[in-house]
Amino acid sequence: MLILGIDPGTAVTGYGVVRAGTTHTLVECGVIRTKADAPLPKRLHDISEGVREVIARHRPAAMAVESAFYAKNVRTTLVLGHARGVILLAGEEAQVAIHEYPPAEIKKAVVGTGAATKTQVQLMVAQLLRLKTPPQPADAADAVAAALTCAMRLGTQRALAAARGIGPLVPSARRSRR
Repeated sequence: MLILGIDPGTAVTGYGVVRAGTTHTLVECGVIRTKADAPLPKRLHDISEGVREVIARHRPAAMAVESAFYAKNVRTTLVLGHARGVILLAGEEAQVAIHEYPPAEIKKAVVGTGAATKTQVQLMVAQLLRLKTPPQPADAADAVAAALTCAMRLGTQRALAAARGIGPLVPSARRSRR
């Protein structure tokens, strides 16, 4: 199963595609950059188009998006919400199952503590995926960490469901609801 992880941002949006399985493998990761001097609607358009391109290229079964955190600056939180909105819309329009995780939950799943630094996340992502070097930049590593979190959560759900004899919680069909 392919899982697309997204670390939303208006200047830099990280993405990472992970093939979930017995061992997870990195398929692709990178960032979608917008021009700092572009108006917000143009930046949102560019983010949306970038996410749509990644979805079209890989056809993931699931998308893991870092949920909003509350910054001290209300404007920053609001603008980040706009970016998350176009990302979620792109996933929904492509009929990808969307999962949202708070930043601390992603860090805890990958590193073991919700207070992990970006460097710690990068190093653990590299170790978990057996990479020679950590994904760069940190926004891409954060997106891969979101995808890994989703892969681990879905794997746990499937194992519990199988143990209870109730079958998979996530249908194997292309479209599943949260």
